[in-house]
Amino acid sequence: MLAFFISIRFIDVIDIFLVAFLLYQFFKLLKDSIAIYIFIGFFFIYLLWLIVKALNMEMLSLILGQFMGVGVIALIVVFQQELRRFLLLIGRKYFANINIHFIEDIIKAKSTIHTEQNNQIIDEIIKAIKKLSQQKTGALIVVSDFLKLNSFAETGVIINGEVNHQILLSIFFKNNPLHDGAVIIHRHKILAAKVILPINNELMINENYGTRHLSALSMNIETDVPVIIVSEETGKISVANNKTIKQVSDEELRKMLNKMNF
Repeated sequence: MLAFFISIRFIDVIDIFLVAFLLYQFFKLLKDSIAIYIFIGFFFIYLLWLIVKALNMEMLSLILGQFMGVGVIALIVVFQQELRRFLLLIGRKYFANINIHFIEDIIKAKSTIHTEQNNQIIDEIIKAIKKLSQQKTGALIVVSDFLKLNSFAETGVIINGEVNHQILLSIFFKNNPLHDGAVIIHRHKILAAKVILPINNELMINENYGTRHLSALSMNIETDVPVIIVSEETGKISVANNKTIKQVSDEELRKMLNKMNF
């Protein structure tokens, strides 16, 4: 036993840690969807294959071996969306943060102007949200500080306009042809309106929520970008963020937006 532990190299420990880390991150993406059961099923078939090989059961080992041979391709097809979100998570969470901090160090002299611009944009968003809530006007606003979300913006009408509460109110006005869909705000611009957001029908949400909330949560899970929701029925304000939907107050919404870099 002692000889076994002595034979373990430091690189082996790192190898085990990295594999565990990747599996954990992938599991976090799968746990809220039906895909987790497919993954568990595939994992058990893999364990069965290993046992069959160890017992030298040649025929069953050959059959399972053929299945495992195409298993990787099958997994890529089945977990296409999950793999996309996994890669996005890695790129956004780690590389993007390094990149952002590096850029922030370079433009530190401009930080005061940047903060004032952020506060102004947040004020305009809050004004619009409060008014929409009072009027019980349904709304979806995607707020992205890093990802431009061009593929989603192209499903709607490109605006590229300044963030202004009056413009936001006019977009979501019921007789406006742009009101049906979401608005994407990227950096300091209203990027697009009438945007079609993805809907993942596998997600389980509170029965009090409707399609607007489901599409907001689907968008957040797929892109890791927060989505603000105003309920048309109740006027309540919610935010889809960190894979959950939470009802928020004006101040809670402001705190969340303050953590972002427009």
